[in-house]
Amino acid sequence: MTLSLITHLVQSYGYYAVFTLIALESMGIPLPGETALITAALYAGTTHHLNVVALAAVATCAAVIGDNAGYWIGRTGGLRLAERYGRYVRLDRAKLKVGRYLFARHGVKVVFFGRFIAVLRTFAAFFAGVSKMHWPGFVAANAAGGLLWASFYTLGAYALGNAASSVGSAILIVGYAVASVLTVTSIIVVRRSMRRLEQRAEEAFPDNGAASPAALAEACELV
Repeated sequence: MTLSLITHLVQSYGYYAVFTLIALESMGIPLPGETALITAALYAGTTHHLNVVALAAVATCAAVIGDNAGYWIGRTGGLRLAERYGRYVRLDRAKLKVGRYLFARHGVKVVFFGRFIAVLRTFAAFFAGVSKMHWPGFVAANAAGGLLWASFYTLGAYALGNAASSVGSAILIVGYAVASVLTVTSIIVVRRSMRRLEQRAEEAFPDNGAASPAALAEACELV
């Protein structure tokens, strides 16, 4: 999904586009929810066609609702779905093991900080459900992370957009560039870390032959 398409969706559908993209990303579908939020906040700052407080509220609700949907999908049938359809969303058995490894050690932290990290933002809730993380703890960490994430990016991008309307479009271009660099950097760091995490997860939870779905479910329980 290109930036021009995201901009078109935001300008045409406003809050609905932001809510849909963030909610679907949070459920486990790799869509540019964070980019949509930043684009909408910049658009709000330059044109004032969207209310910044309402935008932050919409983003928070979308993150929490989408994450909870992803959690319950993971908890009720996530492994079967991942084995059958995971390849379509870049989720394989190695990543499932990484999810087990991370949640066994840092469950609440992964839910909270995962909201700010590419890849984890998409799959953290799903992993939490697969790992049978206690729902009250998940909801608390998820709501806190979603609120902080939405407020930070909405208000920051809105301030840039508002400044651009007074100073000139150069600062708006800088805002897009900074957002793009942060996103790309986050993806690179996660991919490099993923290699190490996959090795550690394999060492911690080695396969013993062909595992059945029941064995995989038991393996994903928090230790």
